[in-house]
Parts: sequence; C-alpha cells; structure tokens
Amino acid sequence: MTEQSAAAAARATVYGYPRQGRNRELKKAVEGYWKGRVDAAALRETAAGLRRTNWRQLADAGVHEVPSGDFSYYDHVLDTSVMVGAVPERHRAAVDADETQGYFAMARGTQDVAPLEMTKWFDTNYHYLVPELGPDTVFAADSTKQVAELTEALALGLTARPVLLGPVTYLLLAKPAPGVAADFEPLTLLDRLLPVYAEILADLRAAGADWVQLDEPALVQDRTPAELTAVARTYRELGGAADRPKLLVASYFGRLGDALPVLAKAPVDGLAMDFTESGAANLESLAAVGGLPGKRLVAGVVDGRNIWINDFEKSLATLGTLLGLAGQVDVSASCSLLHVPLDATAEGDIDPEIVRWLAFARQKSAEIATLARALTEGTAAITAELAANRAALASRAGSALTRDPAVRARAAAVTDADGRRSQPYAVRTAAQRAHLRLPLLPTTTIGSFPQTTELRTARADLRKGRIDTAGYEERIREEIREVVTFQEKTGIDVLVHGEPERNDMVQYFAEQLTGYVATRHGWVQSYGTRYVRPPVLVGDISRPEPMTVRWTSYAQSLTDRPVKGMLTGPVTMLAWSFVRDDQPLGDTARQVALALRDEVDDLEAAGTSVIQVDEPALRETLPLRAADHAGYLAWATESFRLTTAGVRPETQIHTHMCYAEFGDIVQAIDDLDADVISLEAARSHMQVAGELASHGYPREAGPGVYDIHSPRVPSAEEATALLRKGLEAIPAERLWVNPDCGLKTRGWPETRASLENLVTAARAIRTGLADAGS
Repeated sequence: MTEQSAAAAARATVYGYPRQGRNRELKKAVEGYWKGRVDAAALRETAAGLRRTNWRQLADAGVHEVPSGDFSYYDHVLDTSVMVGAVPERHRAAVDADETQGYFAMARGTQDVAPLEMTKWFDTNYHYLVPELGPDTVFAADSTKQVAELTEALALGLTARPVLLGPVTYLLLAKPAPGVAADFEPLTLLDRLLPVYAEILADLRAAGADWVQLDEPALVQDRTPAELTAVARTYRELGGAADRPKLLVASYFGRLGDALPVLAKAPVDGLAMDFTESGAANLESLAAVGGLPGKRLVAGVVDGRNIWINDFEKSLATLGTLLGLAGQVDVSASCSLLHVPLDATAEGDIDPEIVRWLAFARQKSAEIATLARALTEGTAAITAELAANRAALASRAGSALTRDPAVRARAAAVTDADGRRSQPYAVRTAAQRAHLRLPLLPTTTIGSFPQTTELRTARADLRKGRIDTAGYEERIREEIREVVTFQEKTGIDVLVHGEPERNDMVQYFAEQLTGYVATRHGWVQSYGTRYVRPPVLVGDISRPEPMTVRWTSYAQSLTDRPVKGMLTGPVTMLAWSFVRDDQPLGDTARQVALALRDEVDDLEAAGTSVIQVDEPALRETLPLRAADHAGYLAWATESFRLTTAGVRPETQIHTHMCYAEFGDIVQAIDDLDADVISLEAARSHMQVAGELASHGYPREAGPGVYDIHSPRVPSAEEATALLRKGLEAIPAERLWVNPDCGLKTRGWPETRASLENLVTAARAIRTGLADAGS
C-alpha cells in the first residue's frame, strides 16, 4: 500500500451510529415519557448523554469526523419532516401546543388523530414515517435540532459533520396526503423545498459546520430521466449557494448507476459511496466517469449492515484503487451503523471462536480507523492487525461449525415437485370450507397477543434461576388459557394461542435450530422504541425437534374452534437475522425452508388445520434494482412453497405481510400459492386491497382494519368503513377480517376493545350482506 501524503491523510468517519445506548436507555426514557414517568427535560438529558457517549466512543476508536444530527427519538425521516415544516394539518395543533408531544403524535397517533403511515426503509427492517405532502404544502426551515446537536459535538472538541436526509430522497419517500389525488407527485414540490434546505445549510455553516452530509439513498434505485434531472437541479442549486458548508452527497445500499455521472458533475465537494459487495459495481462505474478529481470520496468498504469482520486485505486493495480516482479518499462503513448492534464484546455467552468473527458498531468503527491508518501510513503500520484479521478469517472458513453434510445433501435432493401442493387452489378451498365451516368474513388475529410485564418477568426469572421450568410453563399455560377464553368470548372465528412463550418471532425459532447463534445484547432498532435482537446465522440449518407443536396443541385442546399454528417463514428468518455471507442466500433459504417444512408437517399430524407462515420481509428484501428482482423472487417464493407444500388439501395455509409497498410484489404474493394472506392496510387506507384486485389475485385475503402500531382504539364504525372499502376490491367470500399485525406490543385494555370492535364490524357487514341477499 502506497502512503498518502500528510496533506491528504485518510480520515475515518461513519454516517450514523446506534441510538439506543448500551442498555436501551433511549427506549426506557421515551416509553417513560409516554407513560408520564419521565418529563421532557429528563428525556432530553438522557438523549444528550447518549449522544455524548456515542461521539466519545467513536473518537476513542480513532474516528476523525463524527456524525451529528443522526440521533432521533423515533425516526430520522420524521425529524426531516419537522425540519422542513411538513407537519400534517391534523397534527398541527398538537405540535404547536407541545413540540415533543406533537412529535410523538405524528409517530404513534392519538385516540382522535391517526399517525403518519409507516413503511420499510429501503431493503432493511428499519421503519420510517412516510411524509404526507400535497400541492398546498408549505415548507419552512427549522434547523433547531440540527444546529443544537452540532453545537454539542463541537463543544466536546470533536470534528463533526451534520447528516441530513437529502431533499430528493425525502420527496421520493413521500406520499400524497389524505384527500390529495393519488397521482400527485411530491417531487413536483422540489423548487419549494430547495430554498428551505439552503437556509438550513447556511444555519449549519454559521454554527461551525465545515462539511454537511446529504443522504440520497434513493439514487441507488432505478430512477427516471426526469428524476435524474431533478437531482442535477438540486445539487446545482445547493452547490451554487454562496453561504454554504462543503457538501458530501452520500448514497448506500447498492450501486449508483445512472445517478453517478450526474453527481460527479454536480458542484458538490464530495461523494460517499458503497464499495462492499452490494455496491461492488460502483468501483467500475466511478472509473468509467473519470473519478472525482479534486473532490472528496468517502469509501464505504466496511459492511454497515452485517456483523462479520472486515477482510482488511480485500478492503485495502479496493482503497488502493480508489486513491487514483479522487482528490481525497476517506474510509467509512457502507451505510449508517444504525443497522448493527453496539458491541460484540458484550456477548459473553457466544462461543469465543465465533465472537472472533463478529464486528458490531464499536468493532466496525475500529476497523474503519485501522484501514484509514493503513491508507495514510502504509500496511506496515497495521502489521499486527492484519495478522489477527487473517487468522480470524481463516478460523471461520475452516470451522466445522459452518457445515453439515447431511443438511447439504438434503437440500441438494430437492425437486420441483417438493414445492407444489398436491391440488390446485380451487380444489383446496372447497375442501377447506367443508372442513373448517367458517362464516362469511371470518375473523382472526395475526398471531401474538400482548407480551405483558408478567410474561417478561417470568422469562427473566427462568433465565436467572428464580423459578424452575415447571413454574414457567404453568405461567405460559395460564396465559394461553386467558387468550383462548378471550377470543372465544369475543367471537373470533380462527384463534391463536397468543405466543406467550416467544421472545421474538425470529429469535424464538433461531434458538431451536442448528446453525443459528442468539445474542444477549445485540439490539437493533426496528421502529420507534421497538428493538429486536437479530440472531446470527453461522452455519447450516436443521430442526432437531418440534418447536411449536406442544403449545399449539395445548391451545387447540381448550376450544372447538380452529387454532392456527404460527411459524416465521424462511425469507423473514433470513431478513431479520444477520445472514452468513459465505454462500448464496437462496441456498441458505432452502435449508431454512426444509427445517420449517418438518414443523409444518408435524403441526398437521397433530391436528392443526390452519397453519400461518409469516413472510413480512418478502417485500423488504426485494433488491433495489428491478434487474435483480427476478432472481431474488425465484428463490424467495420457492422457499415458501417448499415450507408449505407438503400438507393435505384441507389444511389451510396462511401467510402474513406488513408495512411495505405490496404493489411491487403482487405477482410474487400470487406465486406463494398460500390459501389466505393477511396484510397491513389500516394506515395505508386499504391501498393493498385495490392492488390485489388490479392483479386479479384469486385467493382469500385479510387487509388489516386495526393499526396495531398506534395506541388508539379504532371504533367499530371505523373498522366497518375500512371493511366496506375492502369489499369494493375483494369479494365477501374471499375477505377476512383481522388486525394489521401481531399484538405483542399492545396492552390488554386496548387490545380487548379493538378486537371487540373488529368483531362487531365483521358481524355488521355480515348482517348487511345477508339482508341484501334475502
């Protein structure tokens, strides 16, 4: 490695950092605020303390330039809406009365006012609040948060770079506000928005910002010529402003494609690009446009989305090539470290051999600093680090923990016939109706019921030895009895056991499958105060013994109504885990599918007539470029069918999806060949029902009528109105009635009231249909 001159010393930096704190202090403070136990001042102090800790950790790791403004109480896209004054009219009074309470009202809603719609952030499991815009939207700059957080970082003696969501991506993520024509294009508001961004940039410059990062991840998707023209206009205007900081335009999650030459020509001072496997084409594309002479290039060579250690030699080879393509090359992760846990050294329960292979946010920060030092001083400066890195990589490549010959042989023997039901849907649905004898518009829930404090305490008591297994299992039986009794009394038609024994819909299964490793402290934000611990997929997957049959059978013994068996599907098991990167995803999905197929078969053999295999991540994992869709969807849909195809015709297979743009994958939903699908629809006002109808979807569907990510209780009238809207697209004989998603995060009082209203609505519609037909 050739040394850079001292004047061009490589800097280490990151785009963003985990927000929650080592012990999820942010979650506890925010939820305490919601419950009135924490006041606004204490909430702000907790947040400020977490920011200080994060910045100091980064500086101690050797990061030269820390991000500011990436911290959020709930979501950075919502923060952007506040920054540019795009507050929906229905929330305006709440925001004007109390900024903090109004902010959370936009995120979560109130009993009287619905929240903003929520959906997935590109192809991740992070959820953002969708901006609502219309032709009457008036933007206004509010740089208070961004300036305050920059000032905090500078006061610590750090070099800080404010991070803003870029204006083009912000508008491309937005949707027409309620009441606005569906064909309204938020990007038409660009000329109104740019002066607001220019004002905010000037405020940051005045507050001491040398550089400001503008995130434009939407540019790694397929973009139209008109959208690329908007990009050029945006950065010509912002780059041409007289009173501005230096501008770093950041992309991540893949290759820039046609947007790269547009940005390379723009009057901005630097680009940040992904040079990991997902953005591998960026290196060739950058060379093709002649590089970035005289400009800064922040090279994302450390994977910001997965948890495996970096291959230093491979990254240094990439960085060496990039040295000739830009005036200044700095080192970073491929995206914000928001998407990985905080610290691998906290995982004392994991095999030390495996821990050697892992890098969470703190370890990735150190990797970035090491690579920057090598880029500046030469590889001789990191001799010890290179040797340790080679040894750890070799340990993983040669470990018996990663390979199981029996699993590989079984996966290799799979045939096309293994992924096909024995009868077509028309035959199956007749058999299922005769067997299940459900009413018109059958009611059900998605699976989980509230995870109460008592349940979480019982799980912790078992883990710490304060109760024995027998005591814990009796607590689970009590909860299942309560859940089943409530559902019967309420009048729900297809019941669930409530999943009281499950800590998480992926982790629960991962802990019972070979090849997975569960973390204890590996929390990652999913949305708001919802944090998950994605398990780590280390080796080949198999199912040693049944995982769900016992509790499902127990619930079924309590009732004559059908109880659904509940499983998490193979794509979601991968998407919400940290997957292995040493074999194709499709190969891993097939292994998981075969393990789940064994569970499906055992559930059916135990008398379970309805089995739900959830795939909420099917749309989330869709590649960002259309050219890559077909290959992904082929193995994704095959893995679902391989999981479910072995059952008899009268066994009804359900699936569930939530919080995504389903219109992009309606054909794939059809290809799953599930008998019933339930989908999120309440926040998106039954949009998916129309999308299914436009496609000609031939099977049964339950678009949700209860938004479970808000504490508000929808009235029976509200649910009835949504059902009537659903009936405009889906015939009554194929329409199910259900919430948007599982009820794990809700409390019992709101759950009881909401489900009672849901059943009341279904009965009202049934009565109306019967009267109309008589």
